[in-house]
This record gives sequence, C-alpha cells and structure tokens, in this order.
Amino acid sequence: MSQLTNIPTAEQDSLFRRMMLIRKAEERLASDFKAGELPGSVHLYIGQEAVAVGICAHLADSDFITSTHRGHGHFLAKGGDLFAMFAEVRGRSSGICGGMGGSMHVADMSKGIIGANGIVGGGIGIAAGAALAAQLDGKGAVAVAFFGDGASAQGVVSEALNISALWKLPLVLVCENNGYSEFSPTRAVISGNIADRGAAYGVPSVAVDGNDVAAMWQAAHEAVDRARSGGGPTLIEARTYRFHGHVEGEAGFLKTPYRSEEEVEERRNADPIMRFAADLVARKILDEGQLEEISREIGAAVDDAADRALNEPWPEVSSLDGLEVR
Repeated sequence: MSQLTNIPTAEQDSLFRRMMLIRKAEERLASDFKAGELPGSVHLYIGQEAVAVGICAHLADSDFITSTHRGHGHFLAKGGDLFAMFAEVRGRSSGICGGMGGSMHVADMSKGIIGANGIVGGGIGIAAGAALAAQLDGKGAVAVAFFGDGASAQGVVSEALNISALWKLPLVLVCENNGYSEFSPTRAVISGNIADRGAAYGVPSVAVDGNDVAAMWQAAHEAVDRARSGGGPTLIEARTYRFHGHVEGEAGFLKTPYRSEEEVEERRNADPIMRFAADLVARKILDEGQLEEISREIGAAVDDAADRALNEPWPEVSSLDGLEVR
C-alpha cells in the first residue's frame, strides 16, 4: 500500500473507521437475518468496503451517487445515517425512507445519495442525468454510479459512456467486479475486461485492486478531479470479492453451491480491512490497541443503532394516504 503515503494521516484513520463501520453494520444485519428479525433478506457488502470508502472519500454532500441492490456500504460511505439505515431495513417509520424502501432502496437526497436500486444497472442512467444536472448547475458537483460486473453487460453502460464522453459530463462509473454475477462466475457471463470498454468512447479507464483502499483512493482522486475540472467521465473497474453470498439465506434454495468454501477462505486472505490494518500498524499510524478500541467503539455504536431501530414503530396505514397504487 505504498500509495498510502499520498493520503493525509488523519484521513487514513478516517478511512479505516468508515470501512469498519460498514463491516460491523453488515455483520449485524447478517446476524439479525439469521435470527429472523428482518422483514426480508439482504444483500451484504462484506469484503468490498475499500471500494465505497475509497471513492466516497473525495465526495461532498453536494455530489451524487447511485447505488445497487448491495447498497448499504455506499450509503454509509457517503455519510448516510446509521440508525436511519437500520430502521429502514427493518421497515420502521423512522427509516431513511419511512420504512417504505427497505434494504434495496436506501436513499438520502440531503447527502447526495440518490438511491440504491433493485434493478440491475438501474442507477447508471440516473447518475448520468445527475451529472448533466451538475454540469448545467455549474457548481462543480460530480456524480458517481456504482454497479456490478453483471450490470456491465447492460446497454445503459454503453449509453452512459457515449453521452458522457460527448458532453464531457462529470460522471465516474465504478464497476464493482466481485467475481460473480448473482450465482454465475463473471468469466462465464461477461466477455473481455470491463475496464477496456471505455476505450471505444475515448473515456479514461482503469482496473484497480478493489481490496486496496489506497489504490481506490488514488483512482478516485484522479477521476473526481478530472470530472470537477471539466475533463469528463472516467470508468473504474474495482476488482474485489464478496465474502457472503449473493443474498443472505441463499443456501436455503440453492441445490448446489456455486463456489467452494476453500475459495472463499483463500480470498479472505486479501480482506481489505485486515490489509489496511496491517499497513497502518507497520507504518505506525495506529497500533494494535488503537485498532481494537476502534473496533469495539464502532461495534457498540452499531449495536446501539440496530437495537434502537428494532423498537421503532411500524409505518401507520395513514401514511399511505394520497399514494396512488398502479
């Protein structure tokens, strides 16, 4: 992680805390799902924390992101409220969307979090529109679209690359290639290298180790600066891995596993949080005791938010007044 030397020391501490917040929150949701405390299933971000945190470190509330069905990590990395997210996932009235959106639709316009999206690739066109709005507004805001390797085969990716290149939109396209499109290995359903697709449109593109937060931070630094300065879009392929399945509870309906336990354990050796922690200790930014204290502190905050959300009221039926069902 030699690129860490480019990141201010105080920000390195902040990056670690944000990654740990995402990890602890997702682990709590995994535990709650197993305990039957959630009204539905969840798609967890465990293992991909360096991508969202490295990208969102360069974004302000005035910048926009669109997300995916695996959106909790993006929400928290962009500064979304922890308690409001837990309440939303639990379907409670104090949730960030009033309990109406659930796990796959967390959003907060005050933070520029336009929303997660259950439609594969559904956020890409929305982010392109947000980038156009930002360009017309002229205040230097940028838009970031997070999407998965499966979504890279959607036509909207080409459309977004084309129009953002033509109009030099302040758009950053971030493909989180975690090796699997739902239950299919990426290599079985996606042709070529995803990062290469920008070249046809003259869009600067890069493939990055998505488990290296410093590499993600540096790639985002260059892409966001380019967008803010009028240089147009960038495509980033973040090569990462999800430690949990496509969706919690999938073992209950899959007849055969689509990846081996040995593969998952091997990939855990590249855990982005463990790699970052080891580097912080080696470079004397933090010591083992400080890391443990941060973990305890964040774990306690996560448990407090989750426990409080569990006791929040459900939405009132009257909250549906005025909504038209189609």
